[in-house]
Amino acid sequence: MRKHTGHLGGRLVTTVAALACTAVVATASTALAETAPASAPAAPGGLPQSVDGGAWQSGHVQGMAIDRRKGFMYFSMTNLLVKTDLKGNPVGSVTGFTGHLGDLDFNEKDGRVYGSLEYKEAKSFYIAILDVDRITRMDMDAQSTGVVSTVYLKEVVKDFTADMNGDGVFDGDTGNTPDHRYGCSGIDGVAFGPAFGDRRGNRAAKRLTVAYGVYANTGRTDNDHQVLLQYDVTHWKRYERPLTESAPHTSGPARVGGKFFAYTGNTNYGVQNLEYDGHSGNWLMAAYKGSKPGFPNYSVFALDGARKPVRGWVRGQQRPERGLLLPLLREGAHDATTGTYGWPAPGQYGQYGLVSLDDGRFYVARSGTLQDGGVTKQTARAELNTWTGLTPSPFTPAGPAA
Repeated sequence: MRKHTGHLGGRLVTTVAALACTAVVATASTALAETAPASAPAAPGGLPQSVDGGAWQSGHVQGMAIDRRKGFMYFSMTNLLVKTDLKGNPVGSVTGFTGHLGDLDFNEKDGRVYGSLEYKEAKSFYIAILDVDRITRMDMDAQSTGVVSTVYLKEVVKDFTADMNGDGVFDGDTGNTPDHRYGCSGIDGVAFGPAFGDRRGNRAAKRLTVAYGVYANTGRTDNDHQVLLQYDVTHWKRYERPLTESAPHTSGPARVGGKFFAYTGNTNYGVQNLEYDGHSGNWLMAAYKGSKPGFPNYSVFALDGARKPVRGWVRGQQRPERGLLLPLLREGAHDATTGTYGWPAPGQYGQYGLVSLDDGRFYVARSGTLQDGGVTKQTARAELNTWTGLTPSPFTPAGPAA
């Protein structure tokens, strides 16, 4: 894989992301004994072929993040966060989320994990910021222990609640409506990376990119883009508030650093996992494939990090609208009719969690279930993969980690 050439030509790894709009309220429990001692973090120089995230009475895995320096992995399980060492030993967990905790990413600048957090009924969408150094035991409450702070995303709320048919009625959490601008169902994919089009790659200042969830609706034309917001989080401390689910706050930035559109065709709940790859300089987007006729309905897309956004018409809108358009990487399968590029990627490839190691390798999440004493538990495992670029499945298990 060439560095910052705008091509995914070498080795990459990806994850199958989570169905981002079904908040599951359950009590967290682990199939691994919670009394088992956590082993010391793995040496920074080596990474395992896989990391076991455990088995939990929860929702399915939504995303992952890694702190390579300290040797920890983080798994979002819809309504709880799990912290393990790189041997898969549970170190701690944060429980009690009644909203939907989605994709995660680790911010190397402040050492915290950022994730998408949705409360659709309350019309509230947040970035959850987890002070992961303080997660030292199991079942730490998200609201009372002070390990979670939140920042409100006004732009997302505005689009989610938009009355597109002018009847004065908010239709709620449903895709079967003309409401919700761009088909916005909330948020899911999050990742740190440079401003779109900044060719300095990992040398550039990092911004937080947040991807919309998008309802599957084949009867409208204004929901065929992935919508991504970029934020400079340098001064977000001023907005951070504790998580209080009984009284949702509205403290957040008044404006976004940039709003962007990538034409992919309608997908089922938008970008499940978003990841910037510092090795190629490109962005990966994993989605549950759509069902709209006329589109190839790929499940993995890449944004070309070497090309700057261009201002143009946002296709399919009720009223003519111009915006900043992001070019897809011209690799993988190509549909000449729609002009889209991507990978069908059958199976679990990116939708449940994706972590770039910025050296051509990725951890991809594997989701599953098991029965424990008559109780169904959700499992998660991070598996090391490489990117081959082949169609339909562009990923392959990696060789021994360096």
